[in-house]
Amino acid sequence: MNDIPDALPPFGLLERETLILASKSAARRAMLENAGVPFDIRVADVDEEAIKAASTDLDAAALAVRLAEAKALAVSRDDQTAWVLGSDQTLAFDGGLVSKARSLDAARDRLKSMRGKPHQLHSGAALAIRGQVVWSGVDTVQMRMRDFSDAFLDAYLAAEGKALLTCVGSYRLEGLGSQLFEAVDGDYFTVLGLPLWPVLAELRRAGVLAA
Repeated sequence: MNDIPDALPPFGLLERETLILASKSAARRAMLENAGVPFDIRVADVDEEAIKAASTDLDAAALAVRLAEAKALAVSRDDQTAWVLGSDQTLAFDGGLVSKARSLDAARDRLKSMRGKPHQLHSGAALAIRGQVVWSGVDTVQMRMRDFSDAFLDAYLAAEGKALLTCVGSYRLEGLGSQLFEAVDGDYFTVLGLPLWPVLAELRRAGVLAA
């Protein structure tokens, strides 16, 4: 993880440092709200597929960071007064990178291919100010799905519906998706989409939160 450099210019005469979350993720929003973090939301306008296509030299963990940085920068360049938090997830499975499913049929096929097998979920985050990334980091969780039945999979897809199309692994661990797994090795917040502890530490250093 990168550190906020001591040589950053002063941040003007702001009475209080402000934070913008550059994400439309309900899970990330809930994590920050529950942690008592004050923030606004502004969705970043970035072409994720183009970034992925131009980043074939990166592994899945580094790609999560690059996507997070791109989101933070996209919003920070338009707002020179606020800290901007970008975040993204990537999922590595069977030697490849898994993207969000485009349909429930695709989600069904993907979950069937992943059952009984391990995968890795990477959550990257980046903090930017005045169009400059000053901190970034990533955390990884090892996940293993159980060998669930087709009947359970059908019931799961029917219960969760199209909300699964917004999740990189076609599951939400905070809901019925917890029953898809037999083991999770890592931080729960990372599974939800944000390496929360390092982010909170950097927000304290930035003055967004009380130390």
